[in-house]
Amino acid sequence: MDRQDIFDYAKRQHDTAPEYLWARYPSYAVLRHRESRKWYGVVMNVPREKLGLPGVGAVDILNVKCEPLAGDLLRQFTGFLPAYHMNRTHWVSILLDGTVSDDTIRDLLDASFQATAH
Repeated sequence: MDRQDIFDYAKRQHDTAPEYLWARYPSYAVLRHRESRKWYGVVMNVPREKLGLPGVGAVDILNVKCEPLAGDLLRQFTGFLPAYHMNRTHWVSILLDGTVSDDTIRDLLDASFQATAH
């Protein structure tokens, strides 16, 4: 699943569109609730070295909110990292490089949407 797939899914499932909030980071997009404006997802293009990953260049990630225990468990698997620039207890970063299945990404995005609904 790539960033456009995520944006298309968010539009279909949650009736939200990406918002680009930072001129300095024009590829960073926030997904948030229409009414409360709470974030439930953030898509970023981050240099691999800032994520502690080998190689050069940047990789797309999706940050989603999750329960602390779920985050601890997920970070044990390939494709999941401590949240980049977010609270690492309540958020997790997902690599959008094909490592994590599309179904898992959709499920985690939906769970994040629900977790931030109130």
